[in-house]
Amino acid sequence: MSEHVTLIATATMGLEALVAREVKALGYTDVQVENGRIEFQAPLQAIARTNMWLRTADRVKLKAAEFTAVSFDELFEKTKAVPWETFLPANAEFPVVGRSVKSTLYSVPDCQSIVKKAVVERLKQTYQKEWFPENGGLYKMEAALHKDTVTLTIDTSGAGLHKRGYRSVQNTAPLKETLAASLVMLTNWHPDRPFADPFCGSGTIPIEAALIGQQIAPGFNREFAAESWQWLGADMWKEAREEAEDKADYDQPLDIQGSDIDHRIVELARENAMEAGLYGVVNFKQMQAVDFTADKPYGCLVSNPPYGERLSGKEEVETLYEDIGRVFRPLDTWSVYILTSNEAFESFYGSSATKKRKLYNGKIKTDYYQFWGQRPPKE
Repeated sequence: MSEHVTLIATATMGLEALVAREVKALGYTDVQVENGRIEFQAPLQAIARTNMWLRTADRVKLKAAEFTAVSFDELFEKTKAVPWETFLPANAEFPVVGRSVKSTLYSVPDCQSIVKKAVVERLKQTYQKEWFPENGGLYKMEAALHKDTVTLTIDTSGAGLHKRGYRSVQNTAPLKETLAASLVMLTNWHPDRPFADPFCGSGTIPIEAALIGQQIAPGFNREFAAESWQWLGADMWKEAREEAEDKADYDQPLDIQGSDIDHRIVELARENAMEAGLYGVVNFKQMQAVDFTADKPYGCLVSNPPYGERLSGKEEVETLYEDIGRVFRPLDTWSVYILTSNEAFESFYGSSATKKRKLYNGKIKTDYYQFWGQRPPKE
């Protein structure tokens, strides 16, 4: 196995630049940004470090091969030519998933089947065996075809990276942790300033802000598929966790508030914060958003209010937007960031955003409205 690998961090549309910034911050500068993915060259240790530290990526995949194929024979032979024995032990569990976009080979089930057969044939030759139990570590493979280019990857993450390990029960419309972290990272917030989310739901945005504020690795409390890969070794993951422990700044004081109108959801948010190891770090309370007040200047308000698509009636939500506009607009030293799918949000809110950014909340197309407040005076 080479000491360097090609990795692909997958990203939600609109967040590619943010994921690339995170990858570079970890020291991996050989980066290519494409739609929905960031490809980069890195040492083996990056498998553990990127899974541990990437807050905004969906998952990290190991790129095993890339080639052109316009026939099933070509797909089979070129897949078989890959040295799979360097990745897969004889007992590896390796299901194959697939997708095909604008390619001659458009039947995904056929492509999956052929890739699986080709890998098995290669392993038969290498291990001199006719049958493989597939009762070892999980090496979930993907055959992705795009314009006749086949990319074969192995998923290193397992569960998506949004699963931090702190949210056991969800409210009806949860915001993914990766998107919540992105919303925070797209602001001008600094850990020494106040932070608030008046529609906090189960607490995801305030919790992600606290993890960022105290430099706590988002993957610290979970496991990853590649931890079972013997050829990577346990030391790599031990070192990644030790690095995360060393970098965490648990003593960084934070002023982070989360509030919601539903007392049951607020209790759930408190439980989630406790699971994240943030007991007493994030403050939650039951409160209507229109009752929000700021007792300190130069804060940051980030929220994901109801959209009016499904959570409640459209007119009711539009009235809510008018109400919060009256409350938030006078906070001239605060920066306000609102994620919603309502394209007329600014007219109801009563102010034009300083900046807008298109993002996807699951499959819902949204805008991230940014209303920048006054900057604090330079010391």
